Amino acid sequence: MPQTLKTTPLHELHISLGAKMVEFAGYDMPVQYPLGVMKEHLHTREKAGLFDVSHMGQAAIIAETHEAAAKALETLVPGEMQKLGAWRQRYTVLLNDDGGIIDDLMVSRSGTDGMLSIVVNGACKEKDYAWIKERLPSSARLERYDDRGLIALQGPGAAAVLAKHASGVEALKFMSVAQTKIDDVAATISRSGYTGEDGYEISIAADDTEKVARLLLNDADVEPIGLGARDSLRLEAGLCLYGHDITDETSPIEGNIRFATGKRRREEGGFPGADRIVKEIAEGPSRLRVGILPSGRAPAREGAEIQSTDGVTIGAVTSGGFGPSVGGPVAMGYVSTEHAATGTDIQLIVRGKALPARIADMPFAPHRYFRG
Repeated sequence: MPQTLKTTPLHELHISLGAKMVEFAGYDMPVQYPLGVMKEHLHTREKAGLFDVSHMGQAAIIAETHEAAAKALETLVPGEMQKLGAWRQRYTVLLNDDGGIIDDLMVSRSGTDGMLSIVVNGACKEKDYAWIKERLPSSARLERYDDRGLIALQGPGAAAVLAKHASGVEALKFMSVAQTKIDDVAATISRSGYTGEDGYEISIAADDTEKVARLLLNDADVEPIGLGARDSLRLEAGLCLYGHDITDETSPIEGNIRFATGKRRREEGGFPGADRIVKEIAEGPSRLRVGILPSGRAPAREGAEIQSTDGVTIGAVTSGGFGPSVGGPVAMGYVSTEHAATGTDIQLIVRGKALPARIADMPFAPHRYFRG
């Protein structure tokens, strides 16, 4: 029997908009709309795109005080949570005992003392929740919010669009959080996203999600955007896709997301895999995630072998494709550290042929977050 796919609160809206639907993380999700992946990507870079990310897991770590909740979460992640300010957000990773990444996640602190909200990846959420529940100290508990939808409004026009319906959102800075109303709908908004553009992620009651999505889509500057453009946007932004660019075997140091490990945490330890991670910070990892710019027009896809110019295998591509804003192919992958310097010439094995490429700085398209 084929597995029945789950649906988000926007499923009927996707169908009505003519979306091409595919399985993703166990959900029936839109990969593209009639506009097409290329135009959806460029529209997001130029104006504003609306993404359904309701498949992601929304939950919270609950304790008596912020300090208790933060200390509890710090037993699972390397991020600095005790100093996370009210109405601020932080990116970090769940780690296994070997320092490998179980998932990456966003952590937010609102004005409710003793509550840290988290958003985890849709494909990982059941695994994540089980891991967190098993490992949380008795001073804290996990509370799931399966009755909420999540949408992302991304692009240089996002602030102007949302400000028509939610007072004060244009003043929020990157990685800040607010509780507000979008017209008459209660919402928790963070100024964040996964495209490299300015924008917001909006958490609302599941029953209100379609209403808010239609409200935003009524704006001439907003188009619905599917998974295809979401992937090309995050790739140009140099952002990791869990299960591809980071896995339960890669550490945050190898993954080139060292910032996910707080300075105090590096000094004190006390998180899973701390010995490995502290050692890699001090001595350098044996391999590193890097950006790659292939020469020519042929994209290198996930799994493509990376070689030195003399034909020695030095790594593999983890994400790759055409970058519409870049106007050519872009990729990222892991190479041995001695070949990781920007500008290093390499070659990629694509369809049995060695094609020239070079190690490049990320992001490929500049980040345009609003920092005030």
